[in-house]
Amino acid sequence: MTERDAPDPLLDALFARLKHARNAVLMLDYDGTLAPFQVDPRQAQPYPGIPETLDAIMQQGKTRVVLVSGRRAAEVPPLLGTRSRPEVWGSHGWERLPPGGALTIERAPPIALEALIDASAAAEPALRLGARIERKPSSIALHWRGIPERGIVELRSIVEPAWAALCRRAPLSVLEFDGGLELRVLGRSKADAVLIVLSECAPDTPAAFLGDDMTDEDAFVVLRGRALGVLVRAERRPTAAQVWLRPPEELAAFLQRWQRACEAGADRMNRAAK
Repeated sequence: MTERDAPDPLLDALFARLKHARNAVLMLDYDGTLAPFQVDPRQAQPYPGIPETLDAIMQQGKTRVVLVSGRRAAEVPPLLGTRSRPEVWGSHGWERLPPGGALTIERAPPIALEALIDASAAAEPALRLGARIERKPSSIALHWRGIPERGIVELRSIVEPAWAALCRRAPLSVLEFDGGLELRVLGRSKADAVLIVLSECAPDTPAAFLGDDMTDEDAFVVLRGRALGVLVRAERRPTAAQVWLRPPEELAAFLQRWQRACEAGADRMNRAAK
């Protein structure tokens, strides 16, 4: 048995709790976690079998499935491709899209929104080098995936000083993600999103959050002691997550095990009710 094949006591404990719980919460990042990164984000389709397993989990009715993404919230369900609609928190917690409900957006302070307009203008020269600019309600992202390293160095020399100056003027911060930089308004993050979700659940509800990027680390930190943090990544890196899974096989196995645990719990409750 290899180290990767060895049982993980944290996972064993989570799935044991799932079998006996009435409700559960499964929170997941999208890009890099459920779907491999693509140069064109519109082509980021989930790993094979993932939508079907998530559908089975949602249709079983026990688990509240929540996507927590840096994308705009409305972009996620069509890409995920499930028949059932999950709850989605987009733009790092600034947008909330309930299943079948209306999108709500927290408005950033005017001084920050004005600075984002200036940040967009400052990043325009990067477009000539092949970069892509993504504008969101509370951030602007510069994507350089697919650009040679020399071009990335030049991009950074153009954008980083300008954006750093804007951070001194307005409540903003620059965060590097896998494939680019994002200038974000302070005040909301994925950590806020997952904490709000958990605040709406009973304290003993089994819960997990799966993510891959540095933008997921704040969520891993705040969930310690309350939910299981799971790093989904081909190669391990320093992280606050408690468990590491390689996609797509170990990710798929985790979700299938979640599904089976919920179904076993439902069967046990049905037998007890007879």
